[in-house]
Amino acid sequence: MSITGYVIVATTILFASALQGSIGFGIGMLSAPIIALVDPSLIPGTLIMIATLVTLMVVVRERESIDLHGTGWALLGRVPGTVAGALLLMLLPARGLAIMLAAVVLAGVAVTSFGWIPAARRRNVVLAGAASGVFGTATAIGGPPMALVWQRSEGAQLRGTMSGFFLVGSLMSIAALAATGAVTGHTLIMFAALVPAALAGYVVSRGLNRVLDPTRLRWLAITASALGAVLLIGRELLQMGG
Repeated sequence: MSITGYVIVATTILFASALQGSIGFGIGMLSAPIIALVDPSLIPGTLIMIATLVTLMVVVRERESIDLHGTGWALLGRVPGTVAGALLLMLLPARGLAIMLAAVVLAGVAVTSFGWIPAARRRNVVLAGAASGVFGTATAIGGPPMALVWQRSEGAQLRGTMSGFFLVGSLMSIAALAATGAVTGHTLIMFAALVPAALAGYVVSRGLNRVLDPTRLRWLAITASALGAVLLIGRELLQMGG
């Protein structure tokens, strides 16, 4: 990777990590499309590792606000979703999978924006966890399903619960990717090189948390979901045109 490429990726990671630290998700949605244009080999392995680091820091910070009951049911769905995501990554064309997942995200965001908010019942949380496992393992974009089902949570609870779920879920995804040979030496080296950017983003998130009320938090989560999906589709269309 060139110096210019590294600067672009590191800057993207910084902003995406700040979002992750503020609302509990977003690092994959905002950074995956941009990073894939610079170095596709960083998706999903390196990006999931970066997300794991950021979520670990948020879990430590918001540990008293985590909804352990909800996290447990979400992780129950995450297990089969993770396996399915790893298999999809191996079996399906990357472009078709990315566009399909982005379309699902946009559909969920559209429904929620018009006033429908799925109740955080056990069934919905398990299904969201499964969808997040598929999305997160295959494309490093696993936040939207959980954001939609947990969007009524308060700031600290949303960040803590989302991060607790993604910490365990990301470790599952890394294990699944390693088992399928998707984690390489390059994956680990680039993870180490991007750690400073992730740490800087986490520091920025602490300032953002002071100005985000519940309404702003909800709409930031919805907007981030939509933006990530649009960028993902745009990336694939650009690659098709090239």
